[in-house]
Amino acid sequence: MARAPKHPSLMQAVHAAIAAGEYVYAGHALKRLAERKVSQPEVQQVLVSGYHEKAKDAFDGHFQSWNYAIRGKTVDSRELRVVVTFDATMLVVTVVDPKD
Repeated sequence: MARAPKHPSLMQAVHAAIAAGEYVYAGHALKRLAERKVSQPEVQQVLVSGYHEKAKDAFDGHFQSWNYAIRGKTVDSRELRVVVTFDATMLVVTVVDPKD
């Protein structure tokens, strides 16, 4: 089976999902937020002001979809990587501190 193509306008889609409130957090992402003491507004800040870190994208063969890495800083300059995917809506998959 051929891989699905990557999203043609990823950051536009991310910004639109945030602006419309049309996104959800995976259970795994909520667990990582708590473990890493990251708030949902901090995730939103990274998704709105960050950049697509293409080298960290990964294809998920189980779900047959791309996971996209968005890297940026929170308002207090904490560096984070937020991983999202798209299905019917945007799903926040996980949050990573790139220094860990």
